[in-house]
Amino acid sequence: MIRENSKRKSISEIKQELEQADIESRKELLEIYKEDSRAGVVSLLAKYRKQEQKLREERERLFRMSSYEREYRDFSYICGIDEVGRGPLAGPVVAAAVILPKDCEILYINDSKKLSEAKREALYDEIMEKAVAVGVGMVSPARIDEINILQATYEAMRQAIGKLSIQPDVLLNDAVTIPGVAIRQVPIIKGDAKSVSIAAASIIAKVTRDRLMREYEEILPGYGFASNKGYGSGEHIAALKKLGPTPIHRQSFIGNFVL
Repeated sequence: MIRENSKRKSISEIKQELEQADIESRKELLEIYKEDSRAGVVSLLAKYRKQEQKLREERERLFRMSSYEREYRDFSYICGIDEVGRGPLAGPVVAAAVILPKDCEILYINDSKKLSEAKREALYDEIMEKAVAVGVGMVSPARIDEINILQATYEAMRQAIGKLSIQPDVLLNDAVTIPGVAIRQVPIIKGDAKSVSIAAASIIAKVTRDRLMREYEEILPGYGFASNKGYGSGEHIAALKKLGPTPIHRQSFIGNFVL
């Protein structure tokens, strides 16, 4: 009876029904309409089956990317740590620490470098909404010059951990072991592509720093900070030679470009 009644619906009505349905309801609708031979319906069903397949593949990817979270699931609070901005000529180094809920699903989360700016911004909002706790640390260019970029990176990471509202039980770090931290640490090579917690931290750190560099562009125009984020692009180096360094340039990084 349901299938007979379904054939009385227009293709636009079926399309609207599919668009408004949640995932489970949509599965039922795909089953209901599978014998409708109208070309428009066949095309609609193919579209949504393809979306279902992509969703299955994405969830399988996330499952693989959560292997460390499963390995350490006996710990109450697992924290991912990552940084951004070790290589630029200007701007701070920024680190983030993120504790996600157990079995948290954030679709399409990944190493921030593999995502578009728009996708990072959307995921930033979702991470901030869903996370148990988020901490961000930032070390200035002057401090980088004073203690070197590696030590500055560690300092930013310690700041990020210290700003968490909850004390983590274990840290999943992108490749490094942070000195001066008593919490158990698990360094993971290319961790931002292998752990959802580290990927979340990489996105928070990247979006935070990118937003700051766009603000610097307003204050210090001419260097292209909004687009190059302080990295040594051709435009940035040319401006550095013409205009000289700004207060946010790392003196220890720009010796080859300033006489």
